[in-house]
Amino acid sequence: MQAFVEIVDRGSLTAAGRALGKSLPTVVRTLAGLEEELGVRLLRRTTRRMSLTEEGGAYLERCRQILADVEEAELSLASGGREARGRLRVTAPVRFGEMHVAPAVTGFLARHPRVKLELLLLDRVVNLVEEGIDVAIRIAPLEDSSMVAARVGQVRRVVCASPELLRRVGTPRRPEELGALPCVRFLGTAPAPRWQLQESGRPLSVPIDGAFSCNQAGAALEACAAGQGFGLFLSYQVAPLVEAGRLRVVLREFEPPAVPVSVAYAQAGLLSARVRAFVDWTKESLRAVPELR
Repeated sequence: MQAFVEIVDRGSLTAAGRALGKSLPTVVRTLAGLEEELGVRLLRRTTRRMSLTEEGGAYLERCRQILADVEEAELSLASGGREARGRLRVTAPVRFGEMHVAPAVTGFLARHPRVKLELLLLDRVVNLVEEGIDVAIRIAPLEDSSMVAARVGQVRRVVCASPELLRRVGTPRRPEELGALPCVRFLGTAPAPRWQLQESGRPLSVPIDGAFSCNQAGAALEACAAGQGFGLFLSYQVAPLVEAGRLRVVLREFEPPAVPVSVAYAQAGLLSARVRAFVDWTKESLRAVPELR
């Protein structure tokens, strides 16, 4: 089971072998033996890619739970259930993770030296069960009823521009004026060339145009701060540049509703000591971040 889970998580038999300290032929024989014993094919394998079969996906979920239960039982005997230790996999959005989650992780590891933690910074919604993730930091309403979400704050979607651009073209008073002004489009908040704002509680869709669009917040923010155009970002993303005087927030009264920030994990009944400790630590750390209040 452990070999099968490692193969899926690592994406290849070779990488799983390295993680397990086993040779490639040993891993191949282990997987073949498991499939033969179960009487089903767990993975579709070609020379270029590997994917789970339907039976493999169902078996993977059960394997994760069984292995977690076994590890938790062994750790509880070894440490009396008091000490957090073992492996953790955590995911967060890229820029938020760099700014706020990574510092929380280093603090947690300093306090719990027997935990090994893998932090995956990804700008996509991750399926925690399918991808073997213990905890996810989400900046969005949580729609999966199988998850538990502990809200730690909220962020706003703000329109901003550099002081130099505002001097050159003026400060817009209404969102509709943005259609005639240069804009930088960050694809994470605006996959289509329209910005979703609001007026007096009613949604307002504003068409925008500009010479530069990017799927990474950092590059889009720098272009905005360099005067390339107005930008729509999350408030935590622009906070350092606003504090430095490189960006100014405009059209505050037209901002859409704030977006919740949560620490999400599987149902509480399955929590291990290390997951519980990390969730508690992260909730406390993120609730202290000024940009999330």
